[in-house]
Amino acid sequence: MEGKRCIVRANHFLVQVADRDLHHYDVAITPEVNSRAVCRKIISELVKIYKDSHLERLTPAYDGRKSLYTAGALPFTSQQFKIKLAEKERVDKEFGVTIKYAGHADLHHLQQFLHGRQFDAPQETIQVLDIVLRESPSQRYVTVARSFFSKNLGATKDIGGGLECWRGYYQSLRPTQMGLSLNIDTSATYFYQSIPVIAFAKEYLNIRDTPRTLTEKQRIALTKALRGIRVGVTHRDTSRRYKINGLSNEPLAQLMFPVDDKGNKKRVVQYFQEKYHCKLGYLTWPCLQSGSGSNPTHLPMVCKIVEGQRFLKKLKEKQVTEILRATCQRPREREESIRKIVMENNYEDDEYAQEFGIKVAKQLTSVEARVLRPPMLLYHGSGSGRHMTCNPRKGAWNMIDKKMFNGGTIDSWACVNFSHNLYRDAAVKHFYSSLFNTCTKLGMSIAPNSVINDLHEHANNVEAALRTVHAQATTALGGGTLQLLLIILPDERGSYGTIKRVCETELGLISQCCLSKHVQASKPQYLENVALKINVKVGGRNTVLSDAFSKKIPIVTDVPTIIFGADVTHPTAGDGASPSIAAVVASMDWPEVTKYKALISSQPHRQEMIEDLYTTTQGGPGGMIRDLLLSFNSATRELPQRIIFYRDGVSETQFSQVLLHEVDAIRKACQSLHKDNQPCVTFVVVQKRHHTRLFPETHGSEQADKSGNIRPGDLSGEGDRTETWD
Repeated sequence: MEGKRCIVRANHFLVQVADRDLHHYDVAITPEVNSRAVCRKIISELVKIYKDSHLERLTPAYDGRKSLYTAGALPFTSQQFKIKLAEKERVDKEFGVTIKYAGHADLHHLQQFLHGRQFDAPQETIQVLDIVLRESPSQRYVTVARSFFSKNLGATKDIGGGLECWRGYYQSLRPTQMGLSLNIDTSATYFYQSIPVIAFAKEYLNIRDTPRTLTEKQRIALTKALRGIRVGVTHRDTSRRYKINGLSNEPLAQLMFPVDDKGNKKRVVQYFQEKYHCKLGYLTWPCLQSGSGSNPTHLPMVCKIVEGQRFLKKLKEKQVTEILRATCQRPREREESIRKIVMENNYEDDEYAQEFGIKVAKQLTSVEARVLRPPMLLYHGSGSGRHMTCNPRKGAWNMIDKKMFNGGTIDSWACVNFSHNLYRDAAVKHFYSSLFNTCTKLGMSIAPNSVINDLHEHANNVEAALRTVHAQATTALGGGTLQLLLIILPDERGSYGTIKRVCETELGLISQCCLSKHVQASKPQYLENVALKINVKVGGRNTVLSDAFSKKIPIVTDVPTIIFGADVTHPTAGDGASPSIAAVVASMDWPEVTKYKALISSQPHRQEMIEDLYTTTQGGPGGMIRDLLLSFNSATRELPQRIIFYRDGVSETQFSQVLLHEVDAIRKACQSLHKDNQPCVTFVVVQKRHHTRLFPETHGSEQADKSGNIRPGDLSGEGDRTETWD
């Protein structure tokens, strides 16, 4: 696939590094500090005081934790410092800081690697330079992983629930074939609004009229939302911040605290009135609780949420939609935003970049690219024994005059309707009659009637209704299994995850969900799309690659080959207990490699290496790789001579570790089937979140599609044609 050559622009800015003597120092702060912001304040104060006298007038770069870097050696191998941070209304806090020499970064090794004369990437040296370029924005903006956010980087957007979307940018130094480059992309994330806690509570709980008291459900939800965030008090002038760890069990009106060793107590309401002349409201609501469980500090909800705190819980669908609307940009606009970020960062005058001899180009990098010809697809034609090839155009194609390559068979099905808007049985019957007629027209075989009467259930009864359908269908089939359950979703969103969990993981049902608005419209294009989904779910194949069918794809069709895909899904931020879920899929047909089987397995929280690829127990060898190899052998009557393994979700720091563990598991799984079974293994780590964005050399040219993106494939081609295959 040579393709048409062209020039595109990438959001990478080439970096030049002067020859400097880069030194690495370990930093230890006592007492221990968990906040990066406080650590930065301490080191900033240290540099301010001791730069001339103890640091050789060098400007160090600091990672906010335990590493400090300088462009030149400090006049000591280990040195202790005492630093005081001034705190309003409190005694200055003193910290001990120990700076100890740890080593130096090798720029020569980096240059050798970039010129292809060194195999292993000097990650530590790249990390040093990356930290240097992050030092200035780390002092100005809120840092989230590799991104920076600020209200000054674009307009904020209220997304509801007491949250707002902030704009920012992603920045990372990357080694490329063109040399070092700084990858910069626009970014956005969500923060708590800096509003009074009582206002946040109303927004988060969607309360219009303030109730006399919170229900237990509301109290639990609010506790989860507020736990871990920092607030400031409004009844007095202080810079002190409090970290919330919960809500009081008693309402504010009843809350008391000890005032002496004799057991005397005073009401919080009375204390605030006498001490601060502050009359508190919301007396029937709980208080915020800070400090330790044995000696808590109670704060009324008139506290204000400190700005710049990221919300770590899961967003509601409406909030996700609001973020997408707020951040969606056309390619031309996105490129202009990236240029603006680079200009405002002004790396040329950045004191840290100058100190370490780093120069960043001001223009996006031009890259030679190719528009690849799209692969030819193969369908069943209308005539017996004939196949039709289809050449996609502009990344799309249709099913006109085509049939599925292998149409599936459905002997038993049922339908359940959870939509309140779609209450007429006739409308539902018309929909699935039209849908199954479309399936039949495209090559599937489907029984004409449902095995049980259609059910119309309330949206609040989803789980019970699914179990009822399953039980009734099992009885009607004499203990057999329902092959397809057609589900019309509730009008209110939020049930899809529950439906899939119950059907797929508890009842073993293949389900197809549809929205009521599409059911009412029953447009032919929608019906075709649903039919294609159903066919794959019941074991059919919609299309195959023409070159695969005729064994013309190098490295795939010459010898029996199985293609694996693997990933690990981790719990959302803020969930510290749920297991991670590993999933592995593998092709079950050869040479077409179109049909895949999936297996999943739970494993320890946030563990990236997949545990169950290969296992040994008293019952013998097992594991997901072995099980999928056996399924491949059963389907094709072959053991693979080649394995192509695509692995997603591995960070660069884990490459070697995951590679060694998982390739070893693949080898052992193969040998467990036959001691001489040693297929060739190609292990490919796939990275989707690379933040590289490509833009047309000229916006509005034939390089771009209607939306302004680079074209998805070649526009030229012969279209559909019919060919005869044996």
